[in-house]
Amino acid sequence: MKIRSVAAFVAALWLLPIADACPQTGYPDHAVRMVVGYAPGGPLDIIARILSERFAQMWGQPVVVDNLTGASGNIAAERVAKAVPDGYTLFVASNAQLIINPSLYKNIPYDSDRDFVLISQAVFTPNILVVPNDLPVKNVQELVAYAKAHPGLTFASAGVGTTQHLAGEMFKAMAHIDIQHVPYRGAALVVTDLLGGRLSMFFGAASATIPLVRDGKVRALAVTSENRFPGLPELPTMIESGFPGFVSVLSIGLIAPAGTPPAIVEKIHQDAVKVVSDPDAKKKLAAIGMETVGDTPAEFTAAMKAQKPQWAKLIKDAGIKVAE
Repeated sequence: MKIRSVAAFVAALWLLPIADACPQTGYPDHAVRMVVGYAPGGPLDIIARILSERFAQMWGQPVVVDNLTGASGNIAAERVAKAVPDGYTLFVASNAQLIINPSLYKNIPYDSDRDFVLISQAVFTPNILVVPNDLPVKNVQELVAYAKAHPGLTFASAGVGTTQHLAGEMFKAMAHIDIQHVPYRGAALVVTDLLGGRLSMFFGAASATIPLVRDGKVRALAVTSENRFPGLPELPTMIESGFPGFVSVLSIGLIAPAGTPPAIVEKIHQDAVKVVSDPDAKKKLAAIGMETVGDTPAEFTAAMKAQKPQWAKLIKDAGIKVAE
């Protein structure tokens, strides 16, 4: 999604009605900073700008998005971990910073279990397994059979250690097939080579792949969420396709430095739930491949802890390493 269209999307959501959209007393009484570890225009930035616009309207105070890029979000995570825990520094983070990066990086500059309090998972977006239209397969089982007959097929990702990469490695291990990872610097180049027939498959983010599927430019085989995705309800899950437990999604949530007062955490949680529960917002987010959640701090924390061993084992077994 281009930055211009992101701005228009956020502006449209800002105009939606909000319950209790009047300035609040107490917290916050001055500007709030919302940190994002990636460049403008990506999924985390989209959510940050939606939340910041709506929070500013609710709270009557500026909420400023600060994009601190680098090291797969680790630079931003370190900055937030060391921030004063007063509710005025928030972090829009993903499961990458919380449970994947700790297994990828040897010298990670924060402790995701110790340094943060999780407030609410705002949305998740799954990956969608797509193949070029000229690949002679119609479903996942046919792809497995084809891969066994043609060793050395390729799967792409937008970078080493992304959920796209990990989904491909999970597929490789569970299907017992020989497929080669080809990392790219972002999804745009992947799409170009996929359409050009230079790649065999791609576990692409829903936001990037849904338009291609709907336009008939690629063939979708399965989605990596636990349940079918509302954006493509006819598409089976990887679980339904014969791979029990195959779930790989990008979870995006709101967190704060450890030690943030519980009353402030609860207020932010309640207001975040108001934003993502709005029916119009849910519809608009689904259109760009995101499904809203709005869970409690305890539920968000439990979900991340439950996933961590799975990713740690996969990363170790596949020998995935990143340059530091």
